[in-house]
This record gives sequence, structure tokens and C-alpha cells, in this order.
Amino acid sequence: MPLAHLAVAVEAVGWAHPDTICLMVANTLIGNWDRSFGGGMNLSSKLAQLTCHGNLCHSFQSFNTSYTDTGLWGIYMVCEPATVADMLHTVQKEWIRLCTSVTESEVARAKNLLKTNMLLQLDGSTPICEDIGRQMLCYNRRIPIPELEARVDAVNAETIREVCTKYIYDKSPAIAAVGPIEQLPDFNRIRSNMCWLRD
Repeated sequence: MPLAHLAVAVEAVGWAHPDTICLMVANTLIGNWDRSFGGGMNLSSKLAQLTCHGNLCHSFQSFNTSYTDTGLWGIYMVCEPATVADMLHTVQKEWIRLCTSVTESEVARAKNLLKTNMLLQLDGSTPICEDIGRQMLCYNRRIPIPELEARVDAVNAETIREVCTKYIYDKSPAIAAVGPIEQLPDFNRIRSNMCWLRD
């Protein structure tokens, strides 16, 4: 394998937990990026800007996977062997920034993007039926779109900082990596970077 594939995640919450929507907004704040994207330094995601400017990876995709009573919140990335450590460090710095200094304008943009993506997924009878089935399994009811939008709108920068601190700050991550990962830092070093980082 010419490239390193790496996934890092922390334990999150189940579908019905009150913090789920906040973690979905935080996930949207991290976003995704691929070398084929245009935009460069004008991308809305801070991590995408840093990644593009520093040429740190080929692509990354944040994820927020919820199950019945637990979940995984993290990121999957594809890097050159020499940039694995730098990319992971940059990701962790961005996670800490979510816990400490995310701004209202960033959160507002992420909320709008999240609502747009949720509505764009319901573009036909098949995805609507899948959504109804998933919500019946998760919530025992279909949540109306206005209620879902109200839940997203209730999130602000302060709640993002509180919830991210609760689930990300100083928590042990789960890590899976394949390929040329000789430059991947030791787990203890990765774990120590889950709290305040100083340059």
C-alpha cells in the first residue's frame, strides 16, 4: 500500500441521547476534504484549510456513527507515509479548538450545512422510506423536519464547546491504521495530545 489509512475516534453517544445533534454539528465543523476539491484556503472547514495549505493528506472524512446506546465520533484520513504524524497532530489541535475556542460564525455555517445535507438526503421516495424506518428503529417515531431543524438551531458555540469537552477533551481515542504507518506516533503520545496542546 503506497498510502497510510488511519481512523481515530472517541466514544460518543447513542441516537436518542440529547447530545447527538450537537455532535452532528461538531462533525460538520470538521467536515471532509479531498485533493480534487477546489477552494484551497477559502474552504469553510479550518481543518481543510490547514490540510490544503500544509499538503498534509490526500483526503479526510469526519464521521459520527451512532448506535443504540453508544457511538463513535472521529475522522478517517489517507496520508503520505511522511505526513501521518503531522496530520494526526493537526487533527488533534482542531479537536481541542472545538473544545476551547470555536466561534459563533463557524457554528452557524455548520448548522446551515447540516440542515441542508439532512434535507438533500430526502430527495426521493426510497431515501424517505429509509429515513422513516431508521427513525422508527431509533426513536420509535418519525421526527418532523421542523422539530429536527429546531434542535439543530438550538446549538450554539457554547454548547459545542461544552459537549466537545465532555466527549473529546482528555479522552482516550480508538485508533486503527493500515499501510506504511512507521511515522504514526506511539499511543501514549497520541493520548497526551487529547488535552491542551501548546505549539
